[in-house]
Amino acid sequence: MAKKISKVIKVQAVGGQAKPAPPLGPTLGQAGINIGEFINKFNTETKDRMGEVVPTIITVFEDRSFKLEYKTAPATALILKAIGKDKGSGANKTQKAGTITKAQIKEIAQKKMADLNANSVEAAMKIIEGSCRSMGVEVK
Repeated sequence: MAKKISKVIKVQAVGGQAKPAPPLGPTLGQAGINIGEFINKFNTETKDRMGEVVPTIITVFEDRSFKLEYKTAPATALILKAIGKDKGSGANKTQKAGTITKAQIKEIAQKKMADLNANSVEAAMKIIEGSCRSMGVEVK
């Protein structure tokens, strides 16, 4: 018989570097998850994504066990990595944070394809281009 789900939690932590400090620790504690067990499991399973933000869906069962599902990094993080900046522009219409090429957008779209609500790479590219515009990144 399948385990009964008690909660589903979405968190974002840096791959291979999760710590029980806030905001992660209190969130896990409220859900009744053994924090040490989570930290060890998360860090070993994401050590290949060291330094990258890893969105994670935690399914907590009634017996306090849990299952982890990892997603790809947020599109904004991938865009910032591609342009080599720490953050986007605060005034996206007047002040540009950088430029990105169509080839880089296609690469990001292919990487994010599993998590995006798009049927083709072209549609995924349009989603990524929209994120670029809202961050003040110019598409060339």
